[in-house]
Formats: sequence, structure tokens, C-alpha cells
Amino acid sequence: MIFYGGDYTPEQWPEEVWPRDVELMREAGVNLVSLGMFNWALLEPEPGVYTFEWLDRVLELLHGADIRVDLGTPSAAPPPWFARRNPGARLVDRAGHVLGQGGRQSFCPSAPEYAAAAANIADQLGRRYGAHPALALWHVHNEFAGVNAHCYCETCAAAFRDWLRGRHGDLATLNAAWGTAFWGQRYGDWAEIEPPRLAPTAVNPAQQLDYLRFCSDTHLANYRRERDVLRGHSPRVPITTNFMIANCKWLDYWKWAGEVDIVANDHYLASERADRHVELAMCADLTRSLAGGAPWLLMEHSTSAVNWQPRNIAKRPGELARNSLAHVARGADGVMFFQWRASRFGAEKFHSAMLPQAGTGTRIWREVTELGARLAGLGELRGTRVAADVAVVWDWEAWWALELEWRPSVDVTFRERVEAYYARLWEANLTVDFVHPEAALGRYPLVVVPSLYLTTAAAAKNFDAYVSGGGTLVVSYFSGIVDANDTVPDGAYPGALRELLGLTVEEFLPLPAGSTVTLSDGSTADVWTEDVHLAGARAVVSYVDGSPAITRHERGSGAAWYVSTRLHDEFLGRLLRRVCAEAGLAPADLPSTVELVRRPPFAVAINHGAEPVRVHGRDVPAGEVLVFREEA
Repeated sequence: MIFYGGDYTPEQWPEEVWPRDVELMREAGVNLVSLGMFNWALLEPEPGVYTFEWLDRVLELLHGADIRVDLGTPSAAPPPWFARRNPGARLVDRAGHVLGQGGRQSFCPSAPEYAAAAANIADQLGRRYGAHPALALWHVHNEFAGVNAHCYCETCAAAFRDWLRGRHGDLATLNAAWGTAFWGQRYGDWAEIEPPRLAPTAVNPAQQLDYLRFCSDTHLANYRRERDVLRGHSPRVPITTNFMIANCKWLDYWKWAGEVDIVANDHYLASERADRHVELAMCADLTRSLAGGAPWLLMEHSTSAVNWQPRNIAKRPGELARNSLAHVARGADGVMFFQWRASRFGAEKFHSAMLPQAGTGTRIWREVTELGARLAGLGELRGTRVAADVAVVWDWEAWWALELEWRPSVDVTFRERVEAYYARLWEANLTVDFVHPEAALGRYPLVVVPSLYLTTAAAAKNFDAYVSGGGTLVVSYFSGIVDANDTVPDGAYPGALRELLGLTVEEFLPLPAGSTVTLSDGSTADVWTEDVHLAGARAVVSYVDGSPAITRHERGSGAAWYVSTRLHDEFLGRLLRRVCAEAGLAPADLPSTVELVRRPPFAVAINHGAEPVRVHGRDVPAGEVLVFREEA
């Protein structure tokens, strides 16, 4: 059975509406709903006073209809009484402004008052519902760090100092790691260290990087606290929280992935992008990779338009099913929407839903019920694993470090390069696993490193062993530049990678806005070039002055390629096809509008075009998805 449903908010509706909701859920094929993520003020209207009876009735209605529940803890939205009683637990921005209430996640993640209150309401829920027969899954919080990723209050300052003691041990080690000899920043007492608050100029980048680590770890500690409370009441019920792969830069999900029983993700299309289906595929592949290749859960996406983008573009007929099944193709064993019934008030009243404000006589409702029926027939897919061809390296810490202030070019960003390489692999119908830079790589014939400005010694050693053992590695520019403390290693760029790549970079040569270069093979590029000197590698393509632009270095029984410029898409695709051929990968010969993903023994063909296509002897109509069993 593929899970199907969405966020259910019965508290927004009169109780007489609830039976009709459940009736319509059954009509739509819903078998799982998320419930309770924002109900703290209703469940605990004043400290220590609990009103669970209404939630009891909702759970009984759902259970009577054989609809399972993903029950949330409401810690993402503390009630107004919490802020009034605990003014020191309010969120403080980098400029020192105390932020107001009236939204969600308006609390300091380090506040001990918040930790105690959140653990308490989780405990109350666990005691009451831990053995409820409708309970399928616990859902801790909602979108951790969605709007309160960083707080700069005095409570956070003290917690940061404690975290630093754990990481560095003593001040001498910290001063060395942070390079505090620069600008006379040496610390002589722990009390002198502050969060990287707004300052007259750029704040020490190593300090900023450590603060980002601290903040991610703080949110993770909050998740663990609630999880462990719930585990004590229902040890056999899986526990998760919803990641935000597309929109949350600030959590290191590699660390989080091992802490959840099921990896779950929220994904919303960047609706104005022409290649939004490729971005969807990338986020689905990254989510599956965080799950270690195991099936995962799409916790939220939209039936049509969202409400928070600059221009909220509605999905066209067929797109709801196509998007949903694309996630299933890439490993999701559940498809959930925000939300079940469209709200009439509040900040998200213009967000689409499974049951629109216009009711059941709508195209959206028809497509929702059609998708439910279709998913009900795909139960054999459940538990199967996606077959991947290529690994792409992704690292949140490298992303953070790359995009701090005062880098050689503002045009060099992490996701831009990752998405560029991913899109070219998608066009070749090669399925991607994302990997941490220190993860095992041996099973992949090709590993791509689109952006790894921060490269640890362990990562460099890992890449070297992979190539020496026969692997093919492609590394893009401005990688290997600094270590985990944002310090440039001794010697020439690219630091930890120069021996593996067989070259040095004497100087970065970023280009002015709008400038392009033409290479010796006719390729064109922009944004970035480098002064590359060979030290064992050979030049495959050169700049017009004859200096190396793209290189290849044989090492052991493998090869490491280096791309020192931002190739335009057509030429990056051409290069990757050449590298794939060297690695023994044969891109599928399919129309450019088609993606084909394998979940053996099944395959899923998705036609994004306006014309029917033929895939492996089967017809796939325009805009449609075909799931079929592969021939033995």
C-alpha cells in the first residue's frame, strides 16, 4: 500500500463538518493524514491544563474509517501564553531585534523554557495516544528551522560557548582554528565570545561557520528530546519529522537522517522555473539518498498553487499526478499534500488543497480522487529500491562556507553548480544518488563533485582511494580550497585535491558580469576561469591562450577530471557524455521530454512533453506516467 493523504486541520472547522471530511477522504482513497502540528494552544490552553477530548473524537472518526494518523507534536507553534510568561525565550535576529509573535516558530531554539514546555506536551501526547490503534507514525515539530534557523540572544550566546568547548576543548585550540591572529581577534576568556551578530564589517568566517553548525545541532537536539519522550511511550511506532530539502539551507541533513525512523520531505515546486520537473527529481533523489536508498515519505507537496512565492502559479491539468508519481518513481512510498481542506482564514488561505474551497465539483478534486485510485493499484512498488547510475557529492557545510562574505565572485554559488551538473545527468536519463564527501563510493562508476569549496582531509583521501581503485571522478572549479575551519591549506590551490587532480591553480580569474570565454574545442563558458598549471594531469581542453581549462589525471587505475570554468549547459552536457562513456555508462536513448527511473522489477516512464512517446516498446501519452514491470 502506498500512503496517500495530507495535513488535516479539523480544528479550523465546526465539528459537524468532520464526518463529511472522513467520508470524502474515503472517496479520494486517503489512508493516512497528518494531524496536530499546530494545536498546542488548543491542547494546552493554559499551562498544565489539557483539553484532549476533541482530538480523541477526531482520532476515533479516522480510525473508524480505517484511516491511519501521522500524529504531530505541536512544538513549532508555542501558544501565546508561552511568550507572555517567557519573554526571554523570544527569537532575536542578527541585528539584535526581538521578534514578535503572531506566526510560528517564534521562539529561541536554545531556550530552556521552550525545551521543557515542548518535552512536556510531547509527553502528554505520548501518554494519551502512544497505543492508539490509528497511530501509524509520530511527527515531531514541523519543518525545523523553517523561519527560526538562527537566534542571536544571550541564551544562544551561552549555549554557543558550551558547544565550542565541546568542539575545540580549550581557547588555544579555538584561537588556532578560527585564525584569530587576523584582525586582533584573539580570545582570552570564553565569556568574550559572542554569536556572529551584525557587525561593521565581515565577521570571522570560521566563527560564522561554527555558529551555523551549532544552530543545526541545536535544532537536532530539540528533535531528539521530543523523539526520546515519545519513544518511551510507544517504542514500536516510527518517529520522523519533515525535512525541507528544496528550501532549508541551514540544517545538515546528513546528520539528521540517521536520527529519524523514516526520512520524510516537504517539496514545493519553484513554479516559475521552466525546468521545475528536473528540480523536483533532484530533491527526490537527495531525499532518497538521505534515507540510504530506502523508501521515504513525501510528507507535503501541493495539489496546485502555493501561497508564499512571489507569483503563485497554478498547476495545469495532469501536473498533480505527474509530480506525485515522479516522487514515487524516485523512491517515495507515500504521497501527502498540504493540505486536506483549503483554509478560509489565516496566512495560508490561498494555498491549494485536496478539497478546494470550491468543493468537489472541481478539476482538482477529480484529479485527487483519480490519483488516489491509481496509487491504490501500485502497492507492489512499495518497498522496492531505486537503481542509481551516478553519485553526486553534496555537503551542507561546504554550502554554508562557500556563500559567506568576501569570496572571489558572488556568481559562484553551491546549488547553481549542483543543479547544472544534475540537469545534464537527468537529460542523459542517468539516475543520481547523492553522497556525503566521506561516504563509500566504490559501487559507482562515476562520481561528480560540482561544488566542494570546503574539503576535509578525510574527503580528499576518500576521493583519492576511489580514483586509485578504478573510479572516474569529475571535480568542478573552486573545490578543495579550504579545510573544515575555512582555512586555506599550505601550498597552491586546490589544497587537499591538488595531488589527486595533478595540477595547481596559481590564481582565480573570475569574469565580469556578462563576459564569456571560448575554449579550444568551441565550448563557451562564463563566470569563472583559472590560471591552471599541470603537475601530472594533461589538458583536454584549453583556453584561447593555450593554458589548461579542462584536465584529466590518471591515478592508479582510475582518472580524475577537473573543469576550471562554468561551461554553458550544452557544452557541460557534451563533456559529461564523454566522461560517462569513459566510465562505461551508456545514457538511455530516449526523447528529451522523457525521464525513465527504475525501481526493479518496475520502471516508471514520465512524459513531460506535449506529444506521445514510445518507451521500451510502450506508448506513453503526452503528460502521462507509465509504470510497468521490466522484462526479465
